[in-house]
Amino acid sequence: MAAKSLEFKDQSDNKPVKLFFQDEARFGRIDNISSCWVPPGGRASVGKQIIREYLYAYLTVCPETGENYSLILPYANKNCMDIFMQGVSDTFSNYRIIMVMDGASWHSESNSEKCENILPMLLPAYSPELNPTENMWHHIREKGGFKNTTFHTMKDVELRLAETLKNLDKKTVISISGYKWIIEALC
Repeated sequence: MAAKSLEFKDQSDNKPVKLFFQDEARFGRIDNISSCWVPPGGRASVGKQIIREYLYAYLTVCPETGENYSLILPYANKNCMDIFMQGVSDTFSNYRIIMVMDGASWHSESNSEKCENILPMLLPAYSPELNPTENMWHHIREKGGFKNTTFHTMKDVELRLAETLKNLDKKTVISISGYKWIIEALC
């Protein structure tokens, strides 16, 4: 089977091309208990609940510039992916975007048919280490205060996640997602 060639629909479009990586992650009310620092003689006290309520954060990052776009949506499915892709397309309408993503079923190429400035590129199966957005989730969970925190409502989860995503600065995005092989390939 021959590899599909990557071509934008509008060949006359001369806007700059940017490489973005995309992924989504689930956040919810199941506690994420992990080790933490406690003063000598102290003892950590962490709640424990297993409530299966979730929402999904969709995120795309440009390792070269640190630009990013995120949405918090109720599901990981084709309809939510369409909403996300349209938002990316509108926000970065001054670019032609190569969007690298995993092969999840809702990442079908039909998602980008409405977005003329986005060209999807699917990663090989079972290769999450190639997607730097995976490491963004580690950062968000760690720095956003999701570990050792009991959320009493989904609104609490959503507010914390929205604040954490809003505060992603370009320098942090570049430092986490700017894998050496990606930056070298862009030069």
